[in-house]
Amino acid sequence: MSTPNVTAEGASPEGRIAINAQDLGIQYNLRLTRKQTLRKSLINRVRGGETAFWALRHATFQLRHGESLGVVGPNGAGKSTLLQLLAGILMPSEGSLEVEGHVSSLLTLGVGFDQELSGTDNIRLGGAFMGLDHRDVEERLPAIVEYADLGDFIDAPIKTYSAGMRARLGFSIATSVQPDILLLDEVLATGDAAFREKSKARVGELVREAKAIVLVTHDMNWVTDYCNRAMLIEQGTIILEGSPEDVVRLHQERSAARREEKLRAGVFSGAKPAARR
Repeated sequence: MSTPNVTAEGASPEGRIAINAQDLGIQYNLRLTRKQTLRKSLINRVRGGETAFWALRHATFQLRHGESLGVVGPNGAGKSTLLQLLAGILMPSEGSLEVEGHVSSLLTLGVGFDQELSGTDNIRLGGAFMGLDHRDVEERLPAIVEYADLGDFIDAPIKTYSAGMRARLGFSIATSVQPDILLLDEVLATGDAAFREKSKARVGELVREAKAIVLVTHDMNWVTDYCNRAMLIEQGTIILEGSPEDVVRLHQERSAARREEKLRAGVFSGAKPAARR
C-alpha cells in the first residue's frame, strides 16, 4: 500500500484508525424480491437455482484519519453497498467492521429530505437526524445557507429543486458538522462548475484537518487530485487498493477491455443486429 501524499498538517500518515473492515461481506436473498414472484422463487428452489448473491465479499481494508479513499468500479460493483455498510444503514452478513468517530454521509440525492418542506426547514431536519440540538442547528444555519448559495430557493419546497440544488444543500449540511468520517456517493458530479470547485476545496480542507473521507465516484480526476488512496471494486470484490494513479490506470484498462469485449459480441450501445436472411 502506498504512502498517502496528502496528510493532515503536522500529522503522521500513520494516524488513528477511522475504519477497520475485516473480511466484510453482505448477502442478499433473491427468493422474494420485487422482480421475483413466489412462483418463480419456488421453481428456482426446486431446480436448485441461485437464491442469494453476495453484493460485497471479503472486503478487508483500513482507513486512517487524514486519509481520503476514492472508490471506483463499474455500475453494480458493490461501491454503494460498501458505503451503506460504513454508514450503518446495512448490517454485514459476515466479517467485522469498526468505525471510530462521528460519521456524516451524503449517499443519495434527496434521501432524508422532506419534499414538502423548504430548504431551511430541511436543514433543521437534517441537523436533528445528525443528533444536533436545536440551538446548535440554529447557530449553524446561516453558514449552511450561505455555503449552499441557493438564493431565494432556500425558502422554496425541496420538490422544486433540481438535482444540482439538492446536491449543494445536502453537501452543505453533511459537511457543516465537522465530521470525523465523511461518506460521499457520486453526489458531487451534479451542480454547476463553481460549486463543484468549492466542494473539492472543502474535501481538501477536511483531509488537512485529519478527517477520514470515503468517496465513490466515476470522475477519475476527483480520485487523482483529491484522494491519497483508491480502491477498485468489481462484482463485489476488491480488485486493487493502492495509489490513486495505479488504481485509476487499472480501472481504465479493464473498462476499455470490457467495452472491446461488448463490441466484439455485438452488444455495444448503438450496435444494430444483423439482418435476417
